[in-house]
Amino acid sequence: MNFKVVISSALLISTQFMHASAQPKAQLVNATNTGINKWYPSNKAPLQNQFFVKLPVTSVKPDGWLKKMLELQRDGLTGNLGEISIWLSKEDNAWLNKEGKGKYGWEELPYWLKGYADIGYVLGDQKIINEAKFWIDAVLTNQRDNGDFGPAVEKGAGKRDLWTNMPMLWCLQSYYEYSKDSRVLSFMSKYFKYELSIPDSLFLEDYWENSRGGDNMLSVYWLYNHTGEKFLLDLATKIDKNTANWRQTNNLPNWHNVNIAQCFREPATYYLQSHDKKDLQATYDNFRLVRDIYGQVPGGMFGSDENARKGYDDPRQAVETCGMVEQMTSDQYLLNFTGDPLWADNCEDVAFNTFPAAFMPDYRALRYLTAPNMVISDSKNHSPGIANEGPFLMMNPFSSRCCQHNHSAGWVYYIENSWSATPDNGLAVQLYSQNEVNAKVAGGTEVQLQELTHYPFEDKVEFLVNTPKPVAFPLYLRIPSWCKNASLELNGKKIAFSGSGNYVKISNTWKNGDKITLQLPMELKVREWQRNKNSVSVNYGPLTYSLKIDEKLVEKDSKETAIGDSKWQQGADPQKWPSFEIHPASNWNYGLIIDKANPLKSLEIVKKGWPADNNPFTNKNAPIELIGKGRQITSWTIDQYGLCGVLPQSPVVTNQPVKPLTLVPMGGARLRISAFPTVENN
Repeated sequence: MNFKVVISSALLISTQFMHASAQPKAQLVNATNTGINKWYPSNKAPLQNQFFVKLPVTSVKPDGWLKKMLELQRDGLTGNLGEISIWLSKEDNAWLNKEGKGKYGWEELPYWLKGYADIGYVLGDQKIINEAKFWIDAVLTNQRDNGDFGPAVEKGAGKRDLWTNMPMLWCLQSYYEYSKDSRVLSFMSKYFKYELSIPDSLFLEDYWENSRGGDNMLSVYWLYNHTGEKFLLDLATKIDKNTANWRQTNNLPNWHNVNIAQCFREPATYYLQSHDKKDLQATYDNFRLVRDIYGQVPGGMFGSDENARKGYDDPRQAVETCGMVEQMTSDQYLLNFTGDPLWADNCEDVAFNTFPAAFMPDYRALRYLTAPNMVISDSKNHSPGIANEGPFLMMNPFSSRCCQHNHSAGWVYYIENSWSATPDNGLAVQLYSQNEVNAKVAGGTEVQLQELTHYPFEDKVEFLVNTPKPVAFPLYLRIPSWCKNASLELNGKKIAFSGSGNYVKISNTWKNGDKITLQLPMELKVREWQRNKNSVSVNYGPLTYSLKIDEKLVEKDSKETAIGDSKWQQGADPQKWPSFEIHPASNWNYGLIIDKANPLKSLEIVKKGWPADNNPFTNKNAPIELIGKGRQITSWTIDQYGLCGVLPQSPVVTNQPVKPLTLVPMGGARLRISAFPTVENN
């Protein structure tokens, strides 16, 4: 058998095709991203070459628990939001009016559509596809003579609010990938000429559009890579010039949680054109700045509620569900721009440990805010403990206006970006899950790779190759930074390599039936958050673990417990779509007894069967639990704002008896303590 393996450095992925050699060998290489994929639209000069290239929307077919998540969304809130949300009403909707006039029409429709439509494409659900096409056709048909489209919202004299159009452009891009409808390209070209004509003094002036110009720029580059129209580069420069300054030293233009997660990547996006490394560095600086101040918590995010505030950095501070979706999306783009697997690691952290807990297990209700330490989820106003006034912790399908719509894209974008094409006409596995990818490689051979795994709940990932003929192409497998002893087999024969936080590159002439087995051994690890009261969190592989808290559900009327700016259709039935408070039915105020150097001494790993319903993100279904010990901290209570009290300084002295504690995956715990105080075992 002819093959060889190399470990690619984190930022330098080889683009030089490596033919199979007579003898297998392993070596470390420093490579470059020179080269352009032949089969999928990639950055055209003068844009920087990409390290990875996104595959078309239907290339990856999910299976296993990720397919279950999409099915729950389809059958739950995402798939039925059209009967609830007034913003999706087909009466008096500005998205259905050529002049952009109508009572209902802003970000909500495209927020929902960008995930809803993609779920339809990925699942092959014709009902969803047809409904999505109704809205897409309306947008394409109603473009105005000057090139503008969408709700005609002005924020000051002559200042056209362009934010709403940015997510709709993403909807059009996915639709084009699915349909190849040529109307999309001409529509976008005409619209971007309109944008270029707007005077700088009137361009991207409003708060939201000013912050989020980077999303507009991504669509400009997308079109440029399809058409090569040179004026688009001038427009990208204009957008960068007029977007909020995300290049400030040790500061951000604003501290809104979704803006941070969505917009911190803007300098790195423009770096593709500017080639100025300071632009790229600015994005890394933004990422680290917010986590240094407000992100000393597990789960991949940061505590900002609506807006980050000085002094409010405890793990009880939350993040919007929108913020989670936008952070995962930013990670996916940055992975393609930089080749740095840091972004895949962070995307997994958010996806596994934070995002699922924002929803009821059946995805029929969600909450606006979710925190690493959260011991009550109710309809009360918890301000100023959190930076929102109203029932922002309530699981409510009628509420949370932006998140109610925008959550739809979280899982489907994750699936779409789980595989990438590479500049050397190969494939890369970025985010492990059970799925099937179909893609062109090498000289144009279409291959299928089936991925079999219960990752992140097990450490083995298998790949089966289906190809019509033997074909030589490189396959890259990401080794997560947390995994120190990964191993690899090809058709039952071990391939030696070492390293983590980078990529294994296998160059081989693949034949039908080849089988690759990747083992990613998981270990217990304790993270100490010294700048947050010396608290600790516990990881097993990519999963963070939380205290298992018994939950008491209290059903409420969705209309009565909705956030103030929520609106719903007249026929929306709150009995069909109830809301839920979640109250703790067991003690939560425990400190852990932990051996930080050797967690196995203080924690037992208990592996259980795979859940019959294929949904591992519930306390009941958790495939892996940890059993440890702790002591209750009686002074740590729910505070005057009705929130989990601020962490006590560790180690905490308590005379309470030692008790056994069960820890469950953080992502499945709607109530949870994920950042623990420590107590002594004496």
